[in-house]
Amino acid sequence: MTTANSASLEAKTHAAQQQLDAHVREIIQWHFSPETGCPFWLDWAKKAGWDPAQEVKCFADIIAKFPHFQDEWLRDMQPEVWVPRQYKGRPFNIFETGGTTGMPKQRIGWEDYKIDYSEFSETLKDEHFPRDHYWLMVGPTGPRRLRLSIEHLANVRGCSCYFVDLDPRWVKRVLIDKKYDEAKAYMEHVVDQAVTILTHRKVSALFTTPKLLEALAERIDLHKAGIRGVFCGGTTMDPQYTRFLVEELLENKIGFVPTYGNTLMGLARHRPLTPADKYSITYYAPQPRATLRVINSETDQPVPYEQWGRVELTTLTKEFFMPRFLERDEAIRREPIDLYPWDGVAEVRPFGALSKKIVEGVY
Repeated sequence: MTTANSASLEAKTHAAQQQLDAHVREIIQWHFSPETGCPFWLDWAKKAGWDPAQEVKCFADIIAKFPHFQDEWLRDMQPEVWVPRQYKGRPFNIFETGGTTGMPKQRIGWEDYKIDYSEFSETLKDEHFPRDHYWLMVGPTGPRRLRLSIEHLANVRGCSCYFVDLDPRWVKRVLIDKKYDEAKAYMEHVVDQAVTILTHRKVSALFTTPKLLEALAERIDLHKAGIRGVFCGGTTMDPQYTRFLVEELLENKIGFVPTYGNTLMGLARHRPLTPADKYSITYYAPQPRATLRVINSETDQPVPYEQWGRVELTTLTKEFFMPRFLERDEAIRREPIDLYPWDGVAEVRPFGALSKKIVEGVY
């Protein structure tokens, strides 16, 4: 990188940090003011014995002053405790995360998912995701916000969307019970439905998981079926597997957009793949609405660039404030880039994937 380019990136990184700090002040004031805040955070501040509205001036203050957000709060609390006063009386959506057993984490919301996915639309190329056409989503719908989000994204681009549902909780359950034939039969059932749609309807864009994409490509020529762009959402896509998807399955004919997101964060953007990346996917959080850090679990400090660590998420919207949540993911910390001048997370995989067996099911 030249000195001029380095100085330009440094200026952009500084400006992004300033924007984030200003956004933090706005969101903290919102959630910790009696006129606008939600019952949970107002009660939390009283018990904690300090006033974030007075003491938090920047993102670094969130890291220094807030503990890790506990997922039990989203499992155990009734949803109304998260309703900001300004939203009181407005019916809300209830979205669940993809847990396998017991009570799932739940997040309520109104417009956040629309904002997240409308912004993401600006990153897409019309040649791969044509406007005014049709999409197909093959993935978990049900209580997850993904179904509404993908349909909204399609609608923003003037498209309508077909859906094939799957239940990842059921797949994980049968795999844990070693009922492999049952899991295979269920996967074939899902793929059968998708092939039927692709055979009888005109579809140009596909959203699915890596394993389902692979199964689909074994059954039908996606390019001949009309697919021009693929979103691939799922946790583990290492460089070798990414190369396989792009070069062998999609034959470099179909636009490939890997996605990393969830109910709690929204949707990260990926760094456009170049030969220099060697198929290593890097994602960047949708700052300032959410941030991602890659930290050492024991020290709570960021790991050096190009080192592995656990992913920590902070969500900062008027609908939902969630500081320092430890995701069940680990990743490589990557440096800022011109397009996204803040830290990135690369080669995301389940936390502890190398030391224990992780059941990812259809992901």
